[in-house]
Amino acid sequence: MDKREIPAETAAQTDETVPSRRRMLALGAVGVSAALTIRPAFAQTAVSVMNCQIPVPAPGAAGQYIDAQGKLVPPGTQGAFPGAMRPFTGEEVKRAFRGQTLPGTTYNQSQAYLQYIRRLQAGQSGFTCFASITTSR
Repeated sequence: MDKREIPAETAAQTDETVPSRRRMLALGAVGVSAALTIRPAFAQTAVSVMNCQIPVPAPGAAGQYIDAQGKLVPPGTQGAFPGAMRPFTGEEVKRAFRGQTLPGTTYNQSQAYLQYIRRLQAGQSGFTCFASITTSR
């Protein structure tokens, strides 16, 4: 009689700990289902990063301008830009970090907005989105 053909009760009695072929296949199936469950979670994370939004400036600072260093300044400050008309998506900001301008902006305006975004800190509107795009692959 081959070791694979030994009934489970007999294997337990002889202290044999080699798992059966059926057991190995079952363990493999569990591993595959875990991988299939994790992959959609990664995909969902990637989609949420592309669609998250970063307002420039944050709603609490509406009406203020943004200077070339990304700091909030009073309206009408020389060389500063009014806030964006709409929030930028994570994907738009990601592309801008790679060299494109933010949609609807001039080069200098886009650079000022990107400086503002780089200065975001935890607790500020848009920070989580910014953190997601800077840490994602």
